[in-house]
Amino acid sequence: MTFLRSVVGKLWITIILLVSFVLFILTVMLLEFFQNHNLVETRKELTRTAEKIAGVFENHTNEELPVALEIAWEIIDDVTKVVVVKNNNEVYYSPNTENKQKLSIEYIQSDPELSKVFSENIAVEKISNLSSKNKEHGSNYSIIGVPMDLPGNESGAVFIYQSLEVMQETSRETTKFILLVAGVAIILTTIFAFFLSTRITAPLRKMREAAFEVARGKFDTKVPILTHDEIGELATAFNQMGRQLKFNMNALSQEKEQLSSILSSMADGVITFNRDGTILVTNPPADRFLQYWYYEKGDIDSNLEGLPSQVMELFQKAVDTEKEQAGEISLQGRHWVILVSPLYSNKFIRGAVAVLRDMTEERRLEKMRKDFIANVSHELRTPISMLQGYSEAIVDDIAESQEEKKEMAKVIYDESLRMGRLVNELLDLARMEAGHIQLKLEEVNLTSFINRIIHKFQGLAKDNGIQLRTEMENDLPAFWMDPDRIEQVLTNLIDNAIRHTPADGSVTLKVTLEDKGLRMEVKDSGSGIPEEDLPFIFERFYKADKARTRGRSGTGLGLAIAKNIIDAHHGSINVHSKLGQGTTFSFLIPRKS
Repeated sequence: MTFLRSVVGKLWITIILLVSFVLFILTVMLLEFFQNHNLVETRKELTRTAEKIAGVFENHTNEELPVALEIAWEIIDDVTKVVVVKNNNEVYYSPNTENKQKLSIEYIQSDPELSKVFSENIAVEKISNLSSKNKEHGSNYSIIGVPMDLPGNESGAVFIYQSLEVMQETSRETTKFILLVAGVAIILTTIFAFFLSTRITAPLRKMREAAFEVARGKFDTKVPILTHDEIGELATAFNQMGRQLKFNMNALSQEKEQLSSILSSMADGVITFNRDGTILVTNPPADRFLQYWYYEKGDIDSNLEGLPSQVMELFQKAVDTEKEQAGEISLQGRHWVILVSPLYSNKFIRGAVAVLRDMTEERRLEKMRKDFIANVSHELRTPISMLQGYSEAIVDDIAESQEEKKEMAKVIYDESLRMGRLVNELLDLARMEAGHIQLKLEEVNLTSFINRIIHKFQGLAKDNGIQLRTEMENDLPAFWMDPDRIEQVLTNLIDNAIRHTPADGSVTLKVTLEDKGLRMEVKDSGSGIPEEDLPFIFERFYKADKARTRGRSGTGLGLAIAKNIIDAHHGSINVHSKLGQGTTFSFLIPRKS
């Protein structure tokens, strides 16, 4: 069946059927022609033979009758029989006539057709079985009668007849010969048709194989040009198509790589949507935006159906109105401006592209500009005012007892220490930001290092009713870092976590060694940090506690110093928080190269 469905099979079957049909029609027509021609020629030959015999008898006298008979019998062949009728009493039969094949004078005279030879003196033809009694049995004969003028004004006739089976035998031989020729012609045509179809379709099969290779991406595949006819031109066109496809695919690949490079290097996030809202293309800034959104939802493995509703609303408006849509969204303390524009394909909207610009740094700088003076003035003015007030009280002898003077002096001393600590931290921070920080890197045993820090805060955690615990692997290997600086970072983070965690809460220090380096996380179950404060948490003088209560707030420089220490280690520090659910500070120190 596979062969019959192929071009070779179809072409071969078509040629065979066409030639067979033509040969069939030709054979039928030839057989009909030869059969009729044979019958007509046989009758003509019998008529001429009868006329010759009649001429022989007409030219011989009665005395020469034996000679005439001998000549007449020589003229006929073995299958032809003759009856010579001179009169009713003189009837002569050819020697090859048998009794059952004898044409009697009685039958001739009784037959209306044959008797016309005597009555009307004309030649007659008839097909009969030589029996007037039983016409259904016996062989049929073709009978021809010719009148004969004898000397002495006597009238006679010559009847010659031959079995139709003899004629049919000749026709059968002719039929066999024609059928044999037709069979040989069909066989030769079959071989020729198969050879021709194979010859014609061989280049087509090669082009089919080459087309499959091109479909697999092998655009260098070429079809050999074997002829210069239409198939050769088709092979030439196929090779040109392959070269053009390769050129176009290379151009598309270059454009795709160029577009991918442009998208990857863009500072703005780009998200391309299909018309049904499915995300098609994103770049790294857009991926970070989606990660912030997934963390906000509390589902790291969210799918595309969990996109922010603001983005999907802007997308739907852009598709419906065919106009650009702009909006803003805030996630985890970061601010994005979103611009959604429709995408066209042949004047029809096929989707939209969203450009997300991270405006967090601009907002942070603007807020820092507004809050910096207030923060600095507050941090310096408060201790100076207290120093001035209590010192005036001592100078003016407002304090009556020695104990009150000591208490005022202690307040003055505490505030001076506070101012000194603030100045030292400012100086440290200035040196760090100027790049003058000096790290003393050494190989640190992480287990003993972490246990020592946790032990330092166990008392404070117990006094506040907080559970302080660690999560780290056993037998952690040594790690290169500045232990004093990293202890300063952990001290600040753990102290902040304890101070902002209510009683019966927990603070967890998690230490993991990754392929990239050492990761430490300080996680608490405290009050959390408002979303609008997250982008500014590592800025100097910034406090999430807007009340600025002295009991719980510090100078506002600890996290800024911690960030500069981690940056000096070429690491990264970040924070994740949800209001009322706790805060997680984590930093990564890369391995020493």
